[in-house]
Order: sequence, then C-alpha cells, then structure tokens
Amino acid sequence: MAEEISSKVPEAHPMNGGDGPNSYAKNSTHQRRVVDVAKELLNKAILEKLDIDITLLSNTFHIADLGCSVGPNTFYSVENILEAVQSKYQIQGQNSQIPEFQVFFNDHAQNDFNMLFKSLPQNRQYFAVGVPGSFHGRLFPKASIHIVHSSYAIQWLSRVPEAVVDSSSSAWNKGRIHYSNSTDEVIRAHETQYSEDMECFLHSRAQEIMYGGLMILMIPGRPDGTPHSHSQANMTLQFLGLCLMDMARKGDVSEEKVDSFNIPMYTMSPQELKTAVERNGCFSIEIMSDLPHHQLVDDTITLSQLLASHLRAGMEGIVKQQFGEEIIDELFDLYRNKCEEHASIFKSGKSCNFLVVLRRTAD
Repeated sequence: MAEEISSKVPEAHPMNGGDGPNSYAKNSTHQRRVVDVAKELLNKAILEKLDIDITLLSNTFHIADLGCSVGPNTFYSVENILEAVQSKYQIQGQNSQIPEFQVFFNDHAQNDFNMLFKSLPQNRQYFAVGVPGSFHGRLFPKASIHIVHSSYAIQWLSRVPEAVVDSSSSAWNKGRIHYSNSTDEVIRAHETQYSEDMECFLHSRAQEIMYGGLMILMIPGRPDGTPHSHSQANMTLQFLGLCLMDMARKGDVSEEKVDSFNIPMYTMSPQELKTAVERNGCFSIEIMSDLPHHQLVDDTITLSQLLASHLRAGMEGIVKQQFGEEIIDELFDLYRNKCEEHASIFKSGKSCNFLVVLRRTAD
C-alpha cells in the first residue's frame, strides 16, 4: 500500500482545460520555449548520467511527467526524453536492447485528462497512462520509475499556509493575495510551507525512482539572493492582487474575499532547492544550470497581452472558485492594463529558469 506522506488533502488548482481561446493548451507558449531551450541540456544529462543497467531487469522503461496539465508541452518533453534514452542505447551499441516505453501523465484528478488524451500524438512511441493525484505525496510503487520529469509545476505549494488567512495571526496577509510584497511573517509562513512540501516531494520521489534513475526539473525561480518582491514571477501575482483590490474599492468584489484569498505558489531560488536536496540525502545533484533567456513576445502580441493570457490560463480556476465567474473578463482586462502601466517595473524584476538533474543514489 502506498506510503502516506500527509494526512491533509492537498489543494488542487488545475489549468484551464479544453482547447478554447483561454485554455492552457493555447496559452502556454512561454513554457514551451523553456522546454525547447532546455532540450540540449536534457539530452546531455540523459546521455551522461542515466545508468541504463537499471533497465536490465525489465523490458519496459518508465517515464513519469508530474504536473502534466493538458498538453501539448508535456508531449514535447516526453518526446525529448524518449529520443535521448534511445540515443543512449544506440551510442552504447545496444540498439537491439532498446526497451518499450510507458509514460505516466500525472496531475490532480480535476485536471482535464479528457483533453490530454484526445490530443495525444498519433505516432507516439510509448504507452500512455493517466495518474491522478498530488505530487506532494506518493504516486507510484517503490523503485518503479526510471525518469521523473516536471516542468513549471513544483512552484505550486500543496496548500496556502493556514496562518496567512487567519485574521488573529501576525502572518495574516490582509489586502494581498501573495506573499512576496508582504510582511516578514507572511514570507516566513510561505518559506516554511515550501520547505515542508519539498521534503514530502523529494521523500516520495526517493521511494519511487530506481537507484541510478533520474529526476529532471525545470523551474521558474528567482536568482540566489534576490528578494521575493524583486522576482519577476512574483510581480505577475502582485499585479493581480492590485487589480482585485481596485475592484474591491469599487465594490465589484468583497474586500473580505480578497483578504481570505491567497495563491499557493512559491518562487524558489537554486540555493533553496539545493538545500532541500541535501537535507533529503537520497539524490546527487548532477546538473543545476540557468537556462538561456528567450524572447517572451514577438510581433503578434504585446508583453501585457501575453502575461494576461498566460496568467488567465493558469489562474482562472482558482479565481472563479473564490470570486465567481462573472468577474473574470473584467479582472483580466484590468490586469492587462496594469501590466502595460507598470511594464518598466516588471522588466526591472529578476528572473531565472533553471534546470536541475538529480540522480537517485543508493541509501
């Protein structure tokens, strides 16, 4: 029976499903570009670090993508991994030993798995399986996975820290929806939640990944030493909070609902992740590298339009749950205008996308 990591049910905030104009599938080009710029490093990691001897006892190679959402980015990532593994066998002269591949697509049960599976590539070279559940706990049997991959997912916390929505607490986050421009008490509450969640995440993966197997993570982070309030990723959520407070002042939403609304997301630094991995003790850090910056926009879309469409694809569900559907269009129109108004502030923010490759070591 799967080991229980937490007695509490993690919160679930799936991306927009379907393939409509506001869907995640149509509004995740930034994440796709991160996958593209990481491809060369990912190939190098698998060719140099993967121990293919771990496949000798099985003719099936297991890959898990955690926080897969609805595609298509998860399919690009899986294809890159599969090609790199096949190349590893061919380079070592074991072309005849290339195993069959099984891919586990994981996300919360509320994820639009129907959309995911309807859009599976027709010419795929793997067997596809859906695995519902939170990656903050166990998902797979012990020592059953060869490669775990996750891109733009582990910045989500399992839940909002309880203290930040408690009006009697010194960490009450009144008038804000995110921790980064708040008090030291609010920031510490999120740092503690992040630390606990990463402990659960790494402990669970240590149970599931075979010795010699890899975990490949692509993370939207903040550079080491950067204050939370100066993080570009955090600024996008600060602007959303300002829009909600503007609407509260106009009476369009309840200020009490804004006070009780917080987005469970934490922008980690490379050093914070390194500390968590070292504390866990079950993985070696094989690669930790900043990914090259890529152009966010092109001639067909402005920065404010891209930020608004991408944030809506990721946050519409959690906003609807708190405030109802009727405010969505107005909120994200305001958000786009806020991004235009504060474009120079956003561009001054610090950001880093980084790739981490961990290798499961023997206990």
